Amino acid sequence: MMHAGDHTLVQIPTVRTERFVLRAPRRSDLDAYTAFRTSDRAKGIGGPFPAFDTHAKLCSLVGHWLIEGFGRWIVADKDDAPLGVVGFYYPDGWPEPEIAWSVFEHAEGQGVAYEAAVATRAYAYDVLNWKTVMSCISPDNSRSLALARRMGAVFERSFTHSVEGELQIWRHLPPEALT
Repeated sequence: MMHAGDHTLVQIPTVRTERFVLRAPRRSDLDAYTAFRTSDRAKGIGGPFPAFDTHAKLCSLVGHWLIEGFGRWIVADKDDAPLGVVGFYYPDGWPEPEIAWSVFEHAEGQGVAYEAAVATRAYAYDVLNWKTVMSCISPDNSRSLALARRMGAVFERSFTHSVEGELQIWRHLPPEALT
């Protein structure tokens, strides 16, 4: 039985970059998120996926913050239009938390993933006090591999996930290398 005042709050920080806002997911993001997850753009994350599960996946972005203490943000422009999903991801079977990124089709080629992933890495080091961070990337996801290289990440090793199959671990520069 729930008593008055019994509740759990999820606090998701907002991070601002020069051009974007990394913020908590909202119901108003559902259409853009569904368009992404049901498209061929979702191949890099195991998709495309059926539309019916998109609402649950959007809600799981918030749940990750509650359970793990970190998670992924919706990247929005200054008018609050959703452009992608970037942040920390640590599902079962992952070797450690990663910086993950997905950009919606209409935002491709605008530097969204790069700017948001760099801000995410800074958050990992400056706020979470992590000493290292990686990204797991499918070996055939050329765009994500190029972004990892652009950020200075280096290939460390491959591993096989029970659901996602073969993935590559790309190690990001440590905090001392960024100063």
